[in-house]
Amino acid sequence: MGEQQQPARAQVVIVGGGIIGTSTAYHLACRGWTDVVLLERNTLTSGTTWHAAGLVTQARGTWGTREVVQRSLDVFRNLEHDTGFSTGFVKTGTMNLATSADRFDEMRQLASVVRGNGIDADLLDVDRTLELHPLLNSDGLYGSLYFPEDGRGSATDTTIALARGATSRGVRIIENVAVAGVMTAGDRVRGVRTTAGDIEAEYVVNATGMWGREFGEIAGVDVPLQALAHYYVVTEAIKDLPRNLPTIKSGDEYSYVKDEAGALMVGFFEPGSYAWASRGIPESDGYIRLPEDWDHLGDFYERMMYRVPVLADAGIRLHFCGPESFTPDGQYHLGEAPNLRNYFVAAGFNSVGFLSGPGAGSVLADWIVDGYSPVDLPETDLGRVQTHETNRRFLEERVVESLDISYEIHWPFQQRESARQLRVSPLYERTDAAGAVFGELAGWERANWYAPAGVVRRYEYSFGRPNWFEHSAAEHNAIREAVGMIDTSSFGKLLVQGRDAVSVLNRLSVNQVDVPIGRIVYTQWLNDNAGIEADVTITRVGETEFLVLSGPATINRDLAHLRRHIGDQFCTVADVTGTMAMLAVMGPNARDLLGPLTDADLSTEAFPFGTSRQIDLGLTHVRATRVTYVGELGWELLIPSESARHIWDTIMDAGEPHGLRNVGYHAMNSLRLEKAYRSWGHDISAGDNPIQAGLSFTVKWDKSSGFVGREALEKVKSEGVARRLVQFVLEDPEPLLFHDEPIYRFGELVGRVASTQYGHTLGGAVALGWVEASEVVPRTWFESEPYEIEVGGRRVPARASLSPMYDPKSERPKQ
Repeated sequence: MGEQQQPARAQVVIVGGGIIGTSTAYHLACRGWTDVVLLERNTLTSGTTWHAAGLVTQARGTWGTREVVQRSLDVFRNLEHDTGFSTGFVKTGTMNLATSADRFDEMRQLASVVRGNGIDADLLDVDRTLELHPLLNSDGLYGSLYFPEDGRGSATDTTIALARGATSRGVRIIENVAVAGVMTAGDRVRGVRTTAGDIEAEYVVNATGMWGREFGEIAGVDVPLQALAHYYVVTEAIKDLPRNLPTIKSGDEYSYVKDEAGALMVGFFEPGSYAWASRGIPESDGYIRLPEDWDHLGDFYERMMYRVPVLADAGIRLHFCGPESFTPDGQYHLGEAPNLRNYFVAAGFNSVGFLSGPGAGSVLADWIVDGYSPVDLPETDLGRVQTHETNRRFLEERVVESLDISYEIHWPFQQRESARQLRVSPLYERTDAAGAVFGELAGWERANWYAPAGVVRRYEYSFGRPNWFEHSAAEHNAIREAVGMIDTSSFGKLLVQGRDAVSVLNRLSVNQVDVPIGRIVYTQWLNDNAGIEADVTITRVGETEFLVLSGPATINRDLAHLRRHIGDQFCTVADVTGTMAMLAVMGPNARDLLGPLTDADLSTEAFPFGTSRQIDLGLTHVRATRVTYVGELGWELLIPSESARHIWDTIMDAGEPHGLRNVGYHAMNSLRLEKAYRSWGHDISAGDNPIQAGLSFTVKWDKSSGFVGREALEKVKSEGVARRLVQFVLEDPEPLLFHDEPIYRFGELVGRVASTQYGHTLGGAVALGWVEASEVVPRTWFESEPYEIEVGGRRVPARASLSPMYDPKSERPKQ
């Protein structure tokens, strides 16, 4: 890019000169932020960008990541016009092949889901598939899912075009300069230390690719990712090969095929890869190639030779293996570090960096300039990261599985199998002995459902009713009709103490937290734009002491958010999750079950809803909180970990006459959705405000302390909203919903499903979904039917409500 003088100051420093770093620089410049320096330790495109296969495919796993690819497509279509430099993008389409009935079922679901993002997707029969791609062998083929707007391009050309577009607007790009340190002041970044001197900066962007974890460590930011060996093969020239054929993706054969300058490229997302350089990436020129391994690839290549017979007669010109970074959950990292203000990360793209990178840079630039993400992306949020996920051995096991399952069928409720048994409840042995079938969330082993005696304890995945459906239904009904007990020990617990604790929490919370000791408060924490950063319950356990309960996957995020707002006030916060077990005893018989086990008066008069206090239970003491996440009478019991088994045994021994049943998280989810209780990261996130989310009942507008985001929320209140979270239930009791299904009102696409489960009491699949009008409308508009939700290509009528369809007056928990 020519010689550039390193400045002493810049508004933004971007570290990493691949497609994501240059896209961020380009889009910042397009927003008018030109005091930007991009630093590259080697040369532009080094690392992993230079060897990207160049696929542009829109079928990502979440609504937000599909929106990112839509932004990428805009870049591919318009960048050459802006800069004069080609991206090499050609629209060819992509065909996802189905060679099994299960795969074809998955494609039916996917075809519906992507329509919610406005993506064209056509389910094709075998004849039409062969017409569009005549090189295919149709044996065993069920059909394909065709994305006509997909394409391919050159990662190198696109990166150079982005860089030229950035520098032409004033951005400085400096190559062959390494960043050795990150300068901070308190909880805020203030610059970088390079081999050529220091640069003071307001913002730093970690776009260092497979070095992202190591570079994050320098600043104390956890960025879990691991480089894996990743392969593709390019044949010799093939005579009379058609050009610009649709890219073929065959998940059942773990491969993709595209034509490449008169030859074919075959790439692999195969099981059995390996972690590379987990102890540290060696110094190099950045253009790293790993050894070939035909013994590993041979079987997968032979499968594609069967599917694309012309490969059998083609010689191999290039057998390439290079490192590519993958993450523990298969989602990339995009956003601000929770523990370091103005430090942004864009790394760990799981081999979709080329197709997502231009859009990710666009999102990140808007985020930096505007102060919030323009796309709802809780799945990429750094706050989801758990501390153990940066452990080398954990990464070696879990991240390999991320690649292993990339091209597998993505089943509903699919559970990870690697790196398990990492975090267990004090009651793990008890739940295991009771027949629990465990899932994993944030490293925690959690009882998702219980297998009765004689039932095999395993998941059998399906797009229909799964093998655990009837057992989870029985658990659901036990809580609705009798009493059930859920081990909720994995829920996060923060102990907030100090003379300013009430001031800190009250300023952060939309609800009134300055309540009498022993009261519990449900509240949200907002950002300055009134977006929901956290959804928590807070119990005042003393004059200067509070207990904050959060979800297992959000506890680290909530902890960091709370610490950000303490400032110089006298307040401390500690994560005490592991010190306490928690049991939720819920159902109309909960009082009858617990009453004889304690001397405490559990009547409504003595122990009203929203009350929390220490009580005796069995031979010890617990904190009993009268609250519910399932919509029934009950108590959450916080128990010292060392006493958890005693409390479990005491309750179980007394439970049979009351119909007590162990209940798992699948049933808890169906129960909470029938009651329309929200879940952060699934239904609500930082892009949603309490009025849109139906949570304005928690907002105390007139409290003297005010709250973060009040001014923005008052503006929303005065202007009204065009978008709301609505509860739905399908009128047909047979279909199941999974996530992101498109919602239609009077035949027009108006939204998407957020979270869903089968509602055994309501008698159909129940969901919370976002619905958006073209302008501000009254509440009644959102409940005006007819609504339909598209399920596997079929639009199913659905009932809609802004209030809970089950017990809308919330009388049952307060009885």
